[in-house]
Amino acid sequence: MTDILIVEDEPRLRKDLADFLGLCGFTASGVATAQELRQTLAGGISPDVIILDVGLPDGNGFELAAQIRQTHRCGIIMLTALGESDDRIRGFESGADIYLVKHSTLREIEAAIRSLLRRAADQPNGVDYPGDQWVLDSTNWTLTAPNQHSLKLTATEFAFMNVLCSRVGDFCQREDLVEMLARPRSSFGNRHLDAIVSRLRRKIEDRADVTAPIKLVYGVGYTFTASALVR
Repeated sequence: MTDILIVEDEPRLRKDLADFLGLCGFTASGVATAQELRQTLAGGISPDVIILDVGLPDGNGFELAAQIRQTHRCGIIMLTALGESDDRIRGFESGADIYLVKHSTLREIEAAIRSLLRRAADQPNGVDYPGDQWVLDSTNWTLTAPNQHSLKLTATEFAFMNVLCSRVGDFCQREDLVEMLARPRSSFGNRHLDAIVSRLRRKIEDRADVTAPIKLVYGVGYTFTASALVR
C-alpha cells in the first residue's frame, strides 16, 4: 500500500487530508512541524509521497524539500498558499515534483498523487550492452555516470531523463516535454521546464563530477549528447 506523509501545521487540513486519502486506499499520516518530519524520516520511515507545506512554524518547505532529496527517493507534492510564478519555480528547483496551491480540492490532490505514482511505475524495458555510458535505473530512480558516480532523481527528473535517454541522438520537443511533465493545477510551462533542467544539470555536475550531457537546442527543445542505457 502507498504511504503518504502529510507535513502541515494546520490541524484541520492535516486531518482532512489524512482521512480522505485513507478512504482513497492510501496509508496516510501527518506531522505538524519540520522537526517532526526530520524525526519521522530519521526513524526509518520511507513514505512514497510527501505532501509538504511551505510555511511551517519551524522551517521552510523549500529548504526541507532540498534536504529530503539528499537522502530519500520519494515523490514531493508542495501544497501551499504561495501561488506566484516565482514561488512555483522555486518549488520545482528545490525538488518538488508537483506544486499545488491550497485552494486545490481533495480530489485534485488525490489525482496529483496518482499521477505521480503512475509516472514512477511507467518503466520501459532496456537491453544491457557494454561500453562507457550513462545508465538510467528505472527501479531505483538513479542516474549513473560513466565514472560510476550515481545520483538519485526526483520523479520529475526521472521522467525527463527517461525521455532524453530513450531518444539519444534525437531532439525532444519542448512542447512535448512540458505536456509530459505538467500536472493538475500546476501551471507548468517553459520556465518551469528550464528550472528543472537547470537544477538537474547542477545536481549531475555536483554529485557525478562530470559535465551534464544535456544540450539545449534553441527553438526546439533538449537532447542527450552521450550514450545512454535505460534499464
